[in-house]
Amino acid sequence: MSAPRLICDLDGTLIDSAASLCAAGNALLAELGRPPVTVETYKTFIGKGMDVQVERLLAHSGGAPEAGLEACRRRFRELYDPTAHSRAYPGAVAALRRLAAEGWRIGVCTQKPQAPAWRVLRALGFDMIESLAGGDSVPGALKPDPRMLAAAAAPLGDGPAVYVGDSETDAETARAGDMPFLLFLGGYRHGPAEAMRPAAVFAHHDALPALARAAAGLAPGAGAA
Repeated sequence: MSAPRLICDLDGTLIDSAASLCAAGNALLAELGRPPVTVETYKTFIGKGMDVQVERLLAHSGGAPEAGLEACRRRFRELYDPTAHSRAYPGAVAALRRLAAEGWRIGVCTQKPQAPAWRVLRALGFDMIESLAGGDSVPGALKPDPRMLAAAAAPLGDGPAVYVGDSETDAETARAGDMPFLLFLGGYRHGPAEAMRPAAVFAHHDALPALARAAAGLAPGAGAA
């Protein structure tokens, strides 16, 4: 059998990046003469990519300024440092290393553009990641478009594949890409977990290897043949 594949969302699944995104958003608001938002408020803007984040941030704080929405999007990207306040969720790096040691091939599918996504993955020790589809990888496509998931999975071969994420968008992406979905409960979802119909849920990444094996139909500890 070909090697099993695990495709992971990034923000809210492998890393808690809300503080770094919020810092860039608040720097933009400061330049516009507007008060800052809290990290908890900023989390409600996450899930549809950076452009939508900026749109939601501006709508929340008073609307698009005279400079225009696109100018604010560009400025946000200039201000954003993906490594400034981001951290890996406890156990996430160890869980992926364990699966990689068993022969799993691992990729990332994220709305974040490729350059900052690779930058934060390398900074936080995710050296087992082999492929990445970012928000600028597939022209005109963002999750839940299944082309995003296909772009992340294709470089990893043709073994059984499992998708892991934290949000409603991730659940829709898994359904569109016809992959079993594992839901991390510690991320940025906006509604009840049961409404997303995951194959399984987990609150700590220590549980991920066993759940991934089960979702892929593998025996405990099994990887590539």
